[in-house]
Parts: sequence; structure tokens; C-alpha cells
Amino acid sequence: MSTALKLVTAPTIQPVTLAEARMQLKDPPAVEDFLIESAIRAACEHAEAYTGRRFVAQTWDYFLDCFPNELANQYGRSRGEFALPHPPLASVTSVKYFDEAGVEQTLATSEYQVDASSDPGRIAPAYGKSWPSARAQLNAVTVRFVCGYGGLASVPFSIKAAILLIVGHLFEHREENQDFQVHEMPLGSERLLFPLRVMRF
Repeated sequence: MSTALKLVTAPTIQPVTLAEARMQLKDPPAVEDFLIESAIRAACEHAEAYTGRRFVAQTWDYFLDCFPNELANQYGRSRGEFALPHPPLASVTSVKYFDEAGVEQTLATSEYQVDASSDPGRIAPAYGKSWPSARAQLNAVTVRFVCGYGGLASVPFSIKAAILLIVGHLFEHREENQDFQVHEMPLGSERLLFPLRVMRF
């Protein structure tokens, strides 16, 4: 089953602030602030790619060619569940699909259940329900969802600490790495982020 992702609403803040990064860098001159903010963005992007997570609240569309075939669980019941990428899952905004006549439909929230407690989060038909028949076309199903830990205060300290270590590394080597590409993570940041890696996707 082919899938695709598209960012709908990007986060408006980074997991660490400029003030936090400046403190990590021992308060460099204010003229360096633009470079520091660039390093923060690069460090965050790398940490998210490394862990498979998203840190600050943001909205994505997840496209599937069809609803998953219903799979029997250990109790013999069919669930048809599937996981959503970019944990942690905060909420599911909508589930849309093209029916067999080619008309886009929006599933009522009573038709499916969302598990935002699992990591990664899951979605499945509601009890006694099943997924509808979708048209045989590319990206026939679209799940819009919100992911991330929320605001700054909700981002785990280990993630913030790892990003600050990467920022420090990038800033220290800015002369030979002016595009702020993370070619190698500081060992301390990798150790902080490794337990958070999502291996399912």
C-alpha cells in the first residue's frame, strides 16, 4: 500500500528559543543571531529526521491509495487499523476518501477511533464498523492529523538538550560548514535522541 505525506501547517516556533541557544553558546554577539537561528532550524530538522518524530505542533496530510485490509487481531476480530507517521499523534482532524463514483466523502468521527496514546498513534474503524470502499485511484484516502508534543513547554528536555548540542556543534564549525548541514551529530546528542527513534516507519 503506497503512502505519501504533505505538510499542511508548519510550526510557528522552534523547540528551543534563541535565548536558550545563546546561553548554550555563552552569549555571542547579537550580530550572530541570524546564524544562530539558522543553526537552530538545521539542528531541529536533523533531529526530527533522525528520530522520525515531530517536536512542535503541526498539521500533516497522510495519503493512502486505499484503506488497509482488515487484519484479524489475537481475539479474532477485524480492526483494519493503521499507524500514523510523525509521532506523537495529537489528534485526527479528518478522514476523507473518494468513493467508487469519484466523489470525495468525509467520514463521520463516529465511524473511526483514534489511539493517540500509542507510539506511533493509530486509527481504526469504530467498534462494529469497517472502512468504506474507496475508488481504485492514487491517493484515494487522506487522513489529516496534528502531531508533535505541543508548545515549547511540552517538548521533552532530552530533545531540547540534543538540539542545543547540535546547535553548538554547527556554530563552532560554521566557517567550514556555512550551509549548516549536519554531517555528523555530536555523540551526546545522538545518545539523547537514540531512545526516541521510531523504527516502524
